[in-house]
Amino acid sequence: MYNQLMNNLTELKLFKTKELLDYYSSAVTNGEKTFIEALDEIMIQEMKLREERTMNACVLTANFPYLKSEVAFDFDFQPSINKLQIRNLLTLNFLTNNENVIFVGTPGTGKTHLAVALGIKAARARNSTYFITFQELIAQLKEANYQKRLQKRLKHFAGYKLLIIDELGYLEMDDEAANLFFQLTAMRYEKKSTIITTNSTFSKWPEIFKNPALTNAVLDRLLHHSTVITIKGPSYRLKNVLDMTDAVEAESGK
Repeated sequence: MYNQLMNNLTELKLFKTKELLDYYSSAVTNGEKTFIEALDEIMIQEMKLREERTMNACVLTANFPYLKSEVAFDFDFQPSINKLQIRNLLTLNFLTNNENVIFVGTPGTGKTHLAVALGIKAARARNSTYFITFQELIAQLKEANYQKRLQKRLKHFAGYKLLIIDELGYLEMDDEAANLFFQLTAMRYEKKSTIITTNSTFSKWPEIFKNPALTNAVLDRLLHHSTVITIKGPSYRLKNVLDMTDAVEAESGK
């Protein structure tokens, strides 16, 4: 009977119940808990496990390049960042209000790290979230346009509660890319939240888009309801390389 019960719990995917069964069975037998109390506590743990799995699944499907949290960010190394401002964004109120977040800074300053941290928080709160580089986004939209299924692909990216677009500005755009990005921006405007990381100040965006009027239209929609965080500081990646170099030189000098 016991083995059959265990098999049934496995079949029903009640793994937490299976794990706790012996403990609560003894607790009921010894009079430490009533049957109802034991069953209630087991169900609470089972629901917590399922909730955790759902949150983890949302994170895994978000396509993050890595998993990093705000806690791991070295704010002392980048004192230009307002830590309280980041903590306020982590409340996810910007998602509720369909607002955008734009991180501006030179390469290696932590823009992507903070964008991922916000994305993970959003995904774990069961908001549909997706991370993609700007280059990959445009490549997918161009391919969809070529295959006559652009609207379907635009609706796909427009549907995410939070879309994180990384590395805008590293490459100049042709007319098609600029128009495709404008279409997506217009579809998400005041309906969903977008996080963008860019190494270019807004004054340089016309050079990237090659179309001042279109640039203004994009910026108007992105900045209307947004938080802009400018990071002025050294590169983390360069710091790590220099630290490793110093360590090697110190070791060789012994």
